Amino acid sequence: MTDLTQRQIKILKCINEEFIETAEPVGSETLEKKYNLGISSATIRNEMSALTQLGYLKKTHLSAGRAPTSLGLKYYVRNLMTPKSLSINEEINVKEKIWDYRNEFEKLLKESTRELATRTRSLAISTTDQGGIYAYGASNLLDQPEFFNIDVTKAVLSLLDNSDYWFQIISKAGIDNYRPSEEVIHLLIGEDLGLEHLEPCGFVYQTYEAGPHRGIVGVVGPARVRYQTVIPVVDYFAELISTITR
Repeated sequence: MTDLTQRQIKILKCINEEFIETAEPVGSETLEKKYNLGISSATIRNEMSALTQLGYLKKTHLSAGRAPTSLGLKYYVRNLMTPKSLSINEEINVKEKIWDYRNEFEKLLKESTRELATRTRSLAISTTDQGGIYAYGASNLLDQPEFFNIDVTKAVLSLLDNSDYWFQIISKAGIDNYRPSEEVIHLLIGEDLGLEHLEPCGFVYQTYEAGPHRGIVGVVGPARVRYQTVIPVVDYFAELISTITR
């Protein structure tokens, strides 16, 4: 991967954060006025053009601004983002919601998925080792502008009963075991999801291993989901499912 200059990294970080916040392409004037980069608008535009040529940004037909590509979003998540961990109180509240199901794994996974959807305000999905799938929070998608496009929403909803799809894309991502790892961010964006109308979407997930049970738990939402809060929540749920039944 091409090394970026510190200036390009700073601009890419700002564009990602602005895009995640607004869902709109970002222009050089916005960056100059809002982010105090200390360089001219013309210089910012030149750097944005360079980042576009390198594949980190894209230009949409609706605006002169730029939006991050899946490559740009992944670079931000893995290198520039500061995760916001759950507070102790938040962890306790989550545990209290599902504690009573710790001896009934299917109910535990079902309620964990439901609670994950509530916590992230996204579509939460989990898989079981018998090839089953739980999904909750589909209506949350309709709060995001990306899903005002009926084709995008239909594409996501059509997959809720298709457990084979989720196992296939996880397999393509190269996951060869199910041991949860806080160091690994499992993130599929846009073309990673393998279907045309899923280009504006993202899937953040983590693996769990609870006794004999193995699978994944995660959330589907816009490609610009608030990763700094969503990733720690998904990680916590996977860890909790893995340990609460032992």
